[in-house]
Amino acid sequence: MSAQLVLSLSAIALALPFVKKRLELSLAKHPSLTGHSRMAKRVVSWLPGYGFNEDQFFNCDGASNFTAQERRKAFYVLAQTLQDRHPKSIAMTAQAREGIADLQFTGAYRVPFQFSPLVRQHLKVGAFIQSADGVCVTDLDGHRFHDLTGSYGVNVFGADFYKDCMREGSAKVESVGATLGAYHPCVETNVAKLKSISGLDEVSFHMSGTEAVMQAVRLARYHTRRKNLVRFCGAYHGWWEDVQPGPGNPMPPRETYTLRDMHERSLHVLRTRKDIACVLINPLQALHLNQSAPGDSSLVDSSRSAAYDRAAYTEWLKALRQVCTERGLVLIFDEVFLGFRLAKGGAQAYFGVQADMVTYGKTLGGGFPVGVVCGRADLMKRFRPERPADVCFARGTFNAHPHVMGAMSVFLEKIDSPEVDAIYQDLDARWDARRALFNATMEQHQLPLRAANMSSVWSLYYTEPSRYNWMLQYYLRAHGLALSWVGTGRLIFSLNYTDSDFQAVLDRFVAACKDMNAAGWWQPGLVPTNKSIRRRILKEMWA
Repeated sequence: MSAQLVLSLSAIALALPFVKKRLELSLAKHPSLTGHSRMAKRVVSWLPGYGFNEDQFFNCDGASNFTAQERRKAFYVLAQTLQDRHPKSIAMTAQAREGIADLQFTGAYRVPFQFSPLVRQHLKVGAFIQSADGVCVTDLDGHRFHDLTGSYGVNVFGADFYKDCMREGSAKVESVGATLGAYHPCVETNVAKLKSISGLDEVSFHMSGTEAVMQAVRLARYHTRRKNLVRFCGAYHGWWEDVQPGPGNPMPPRETYTLRDMHERSLHVLRTRKDIACVLINPLQALHLNQSAPGDSSLVDSSRSAAYDRAAYTEWLKALRQVCTERGLVLIFDEVFLGFRLAKGGAQAYFGVQADMVTYGKTLGGGFPVGVVCGRADLMKRFRPERPADVCFARGTFNAHPHVMGAMSVFLEKIDSPEVDAIYQDLDARWDARRALFNATMEQHQLPLRAANMSSVWSLYYTEPSRYNWMLQYYLRAHGLALSWVGTGRLIFSLNYTDSDFQAVLDRFVAACKDMNAAGWWQPGLVPTNKSIRRRILKEMWA
């Protein structure tokens, strides 16, 4: 055997373990673009931008001239209705958009990009309100909306609850004002209660949920001396580079493995690789497994889906807990969004799984911005006594700001009250019954809309193929429902919604859907399948 052949065979033998591990990692990823960050970034870089003119806008699904004209009339009637009803709110939003990049972004991405130019020109909505109370918000023109935005997850218990937390909390710390560095005594009480709630040893305070997740991952890497983190397909953990490796992040994925949720191959990767520091869990992902957060900007057809199986997801979390324990991986629950919405003890208590670290944010600040990390004592330490220069540094000027800590202390007092205990009682059953009523009502009226829910967080999906489902968000606004910029993809109810409040929302949904039908946006049988819609979109791109 020649020396050259021996070298070649040796090289192959050395490469085989690496190839095997790389193949196992690839098989643990979801087969969609959501599971392949690099490929997703390439695809979005190839996607051509184009906008429909008026003729294309109203019959891009091949509708008849009559239907297209009916849609056109309804579109401009709706646009005029919104303009006449909310002139002050719309005018201030237009003025503010010139200097607020966030408004420019959300305005452009409320709907699929092909429709965006005409929608931005005519279907205008306001971004300003003058007050909030009960389950409603009031815009600058005095019109009240039932609030389905949930303030991006902050509003768990209703607007009045947080007004009280902010007012009472500020009164507690009024004597110290904004003195930073030293702690107000309420911090000690907050720490004790957070340790009890989380079941963990130590606490650190931060200025946002994103920052809290950054610190948890940073500490996990520091103590395990490994660099890679595992997140699951579609899960959101803030906007920083390591946890958002696909579209929206200018940097390529580096020390991040995006694996398939609820899949045995993902567990195999966790059992066999030696470079993983931590596993990040966002329990909200159970509502739309292996899919990105649903928004109407991606609602090009009716293939959006959502479903929630608490028992199955609980078993998955227990399996993750076991493999993380076996392999010395840090299991991090990201409860920034869901914390205190599912149960007083958060997702850990709700699913019966103890994490090694947990992050909170949103609602815990009692209405003020906050991020919190709770963790085991060995994971929270930021230095090594035996190596005094080896530290894991993290600070922030506004960490433990007195007014945030004051509002947090009131929040933590209030959730221990009998009134809040009553809200948590039979919480899932209450919201599941409301979802069942919603779906039965839609079916009764022969409307192609259904809801899936994880307690009070809902996602809407559509049962008939259509390219115009995104229009529903504007009819809902016209009927007095406030939605976030993602539209019908995510509805967040505060837990103070009564049955009569919910019935009012349901009545508005029925009215909005009937308007959609009357205007011809939904045409049963006109488009045979979602696949045919996507095929048509591909042809448009080539053109």
